[in-house]
Amino acid sequence: MAQSRLQKLGQYLRPHWRGASLGVGSLFIVNLLGTYIPLLIRDAIDKVQVAFNLNQVMQYVVLAFVLASLMWVARMVSRVSLFGVGRQVEFDLKQKLFAHFLTLEPSYFAANTVGDLINRATSDVDNIRRLLGFAVLSLANLVFAYALTLPVMLAIDWKLSLLALAVYPVMFVVVMISGDRLRNQQQIVQEELSNISELIQEDMSGIGLVKIYAQEENERQAFEGLNQDLLEANLTLAKTRTLLFSALRGLASVSLLVVLWFGVGAISNGSISVGDFVALLLFVERLVFPTALLGFTITAYQRGEVSIDRIESILTVEPKIQDALGALTLERSQVKGELIARHLTFTYPSLGGSSRAALDNVSFRMSPQETVAIVGPIGSGKSTLANALPRLLEIAPNQLFLDGYDITKLRIHDLRGAIAYVPQDSFLFSTTIRNNIRYGVPHAEEAAVLAAAKQAQIHDEVLNFPQQYDTVVGERGITLSGGQRQRTALARALVVDAPILILDDSLSSVDNQTATQILQNLAEGSDRKTVIFISHQLSAAAMADRIFVMDQGKIVQSGNHETLIAQKGLYQSLWEEQKFEEALK
Repeated sequence: MAQSRLQKLGQYLRPHWRGASLGVGSLFIVNLLGTYIPLLIRDAIDKVQVAFNLNQVMQYVVLAFVLASLMWVARMVSRVSLFGVGRQVEFDLKQKLFAHFLTLEPSYFAANTVGDLINRATSDVDNIRRLLGFAVLSLANLVFAYALTLPVMLAIDWKLSLLALAVYPVMFVVVMISGDRLRNQQQIVQEELSNISELIQEDMSGIGLVKIYAQEENERQAFEGLNQDLLEANLTLAKTRTLLFSALRGLASVSLLVVLWFGVGAISNGSISVGDFVALLLFVERLVFPTALLGFTITAYQRGEVSIDRIESILTVEPKIQDALGALTLERSQVKGELIARHLTFTYPSLGGSSRAALDNVSFRMSPQETVAIVGPIGSGKSTLANALPRLLEIAPNQLFLDGYDITKLRIHDLRGAIAYVPQDSFLFSTTIRNNIRYGVPHAEEAAVLAAAKQAQIHDEVLNFPQQYDTVVGERGITLSGGQRQRTALARALVVDAPILILDDSLSSVDNQTATQILQNLAEGSDRKTVIFISHQLSAAAMADRIFVMDQGKIVQSGNHETLIAQKGLYQSLWEEQKFEEALK
């Protein structure tokens, strides 16, 4: 597992190897100069003890100042380079995650909460940035500091050096023991952050429902509970970090005391010179900071490890719906709009392992430019059929055909480009009405936007808004009524001008008269589409060329309104029930 994480880090860094190399190379120069300057000071002290020469002392001072300045410049270059690489990797990961999200099917987002995914795409990516910035910088600095400083220290006085460094193995043991604990505690913190993000996202999206049912206090208590869990997880992590850092600082400081204690005796018996003693003090001081910083470095590394696992658990998910090998290209201009189903069967995955088929042996043929209404009770399979046509669900081959082509053999982009789909949830983006309508064709001309709005029966209402088509609809279109949202979503589909139009109960908030007028608009003109109208509004459905009646995943009746109303069956029952409800109103 650790090796796979290192491999992933290598993959993240590979595109930015020049910046990383510059940063690490600059850090090597920093440590090279940092090793030489104490030796320069040693020589100056030893020569001053023999014979004081002001000019010579000033030369040493100027040289030390120049080297220290070069060391500062190299340190800045290393920090800017390595931290810049961390930012570049952060950018790359966010781009990669977002692009990957767009390839995943809707069922993935139904199974994984949006709050958790957002937290992974922000907080976890930020942890990886720190790992590739601060942690790499600190680890490289630690390696160079020991590799360059330790041989020089041993050359000066190996006994005193080993005494000074005797506590360092203890420090590394402490770090190793604390590593797993820090990683587990950090994972708990990330999970608690995800839980809070999920609750906030859900409550902000459903704030109206919270207020209608007066559940503000319950939601506040729920948030307080999750926030308390996060607080306890953070305090536990902070306690472990504090103990670790304090222990490392204390052990690192012991080495200075060892040098002072035994160094004085070594000077008195002539084993080392005063210059060597000062150099050893400076060298030990040089090692204290990167060694004490090891605790912070390990924390950043542990956070990064946890976050790598959480990010890769998303990136390794293979989209269930992908282009087949050798997928066929189908230009929109070539699409006629014929749809055929042959024994179409689909069952949603079930935790229990078995469930009733949502679509059970469904067969039909829809002619080009035909308007077909699909009606039936809730749960009869209407929306499943609508989702199967543009391959929002993964269906088996040789069951659904567009113009004679198996839809599983067509490029997904071409298939969906031939179908304009208005789902039950009329989602609108937090932008202007104009931008929402032309979402599928971002550069659509104003005339096309207005024509689509008129056909969707929303144009006159938009003109009554103070800012008309420049009106910002708010998140999910909250400033519009349900019917206005649905008709705006319909106008968005009409701008695309696809040969096939699917309306999945997308006029449920529109009155029967307006819905009927919309269907008449779609049926008129020379540029007719193949329209699939799924609805519980039988008065509007009666305008269709044909009506499919579905029940328990099957098409149980088929025909036009006059034929079906004359037959005893489900359609007649639904029609009489709806007319009775209208009479009661």
